[in-house]
Amino acid sequence: MCSPATPTPRISVERNSLSREVEDIFKAAGAILEGHFELASGRHSATYWEKFRVLCYPHHTERLCRMIAEHFEGEGVQVVAGPALGGMIIAFEVARHLGVRGIYAEREGEGRAFRRGFAVEPGERALIVDDVLTTGASILEVIKAVKRCGGKIVGAGVLVDRSQGGIDLIRLADSDTSLGGVPFFSCHQVLIPTYTPEECPLCAQGIPLTKPGSIIREQP
Repeated sequence: MCSPATPTPRISVERNSLSREVEDIFKAAGAILEGHFELASGRHSATYWEKFRVLCYPHHTERLCRMIAEHFEGEGVQVVAGPALGGMIIAFEVARHLGVRGIYAEREGEGRAFRRGFAVEPGERALIVDDVLTTGASILEVIKAVKRCGGKIVGAGVLVDRSQGGIDLIRLADSDTSLGGVPFFSCHQVLIPTYTPEECPLCAQGIPLTKPGSIIREQP
């Protein structure tokens, strides 16, 4: 007699559905680029998820940020913070869904700080958000900025996680800042190889390097 099939957990079905929806949104916006790219981390990749091609469409931005907001809506979030530049739009839209303030941290020296009247009050519950996660460095910098203000981190959320282990920077305790584990959520996770410039096979092949944020000229 055949054993009955084990039902797929509902949460897995919902998760897979969200991931497919996110990928469809990026594809529809022409935001999954192929070539040779230098990421913000300095590493190189043959694929780049250009979030700004998605974020220029308010309906796509609203949908993606709603996914993050719904995941954390029971956590008592009081403020949403993201890194400038990429996390600014995400922070404001997630904050709108949660009915709280949205702020961003700007580059300052080797880290990030809140300016322009932005601040996190001591004990305030902060959700940290960003667009595409590779190493987790930007989110860590915002987490540190929040903790310097005395805020409490309730979680971190991103649109796309391509960290391949970099997320451990967020989940594991940091001895210098006593971050502790941070609950993490991504709308979509992708496994895309990245390389240091020294080990990059695309560099070895002489393929021209593009740094996202610079001008990309379309071929006629």
